[in-house]
Amino acid sequence: MDTGLLKLWGMRFLFILTAFVVLFFHLLPLNPAPSHWAGPDVLVAMVFAWAVRRPDYVPVLLVAAVMLLADMLLQRPPGLWSVLVVCATEWLKSRERRQRETTFVLEWLTFAGTFIVITILYRAVMMILILVPGTLTLSLVQVVLTIAVYPIVVVVSYFLFGVRRSAPGDMDRLGRTQ
Repeated sequence: MDTGLLKLWGMRFLFILTAFVVLFFHLLPLNPAPSHWAGPDVLVAMVFAWAVRRPDYVPVLLVAAVMLLADMLLQRPPGLWSVLVVCATEWLKSRERRQRETTFVLEWLTFAGTFIVITILYRAVMMILILVPGTLTLSLVQVVLTIAVYPIVVVVSYFLFGVRRSAPGDMDRLGRTQ
């Protein structure tokens, strides 16, 4: 059994398991009263952090399936947020080689810019389709909190799950340098 392939599939399974845990805690009815602030989108922060650090752990179909499930469970328009997250994830993956040599602050700014763009696109499409996207204040709070929680997601991913950036000499499962 190839240990590299086993680790790859183990990390993909860990990603799915972690996504389910995040969705579970998001769906818990902790307070029945309507909230005046929106919590951070930890799932998107996790997807982006893993995509920037180890793109092979989050293939496009896995991200699409997890995000579509999140759309269904969180009662968002099915597919809209999923498509935006998948497109942003693939864009971040394409920049992975350049992101490898940058500092964490630049990675954080890239995440922030990407998250702001997909949030604006989401709200714009919702308004074009004459759907209520929610109040602007809630969206702004969610964007700010998600950007603020990104470093915590990266630290947890690094220390708890071992998701680190690949070094320039690392080999993938096929023996190619990354």
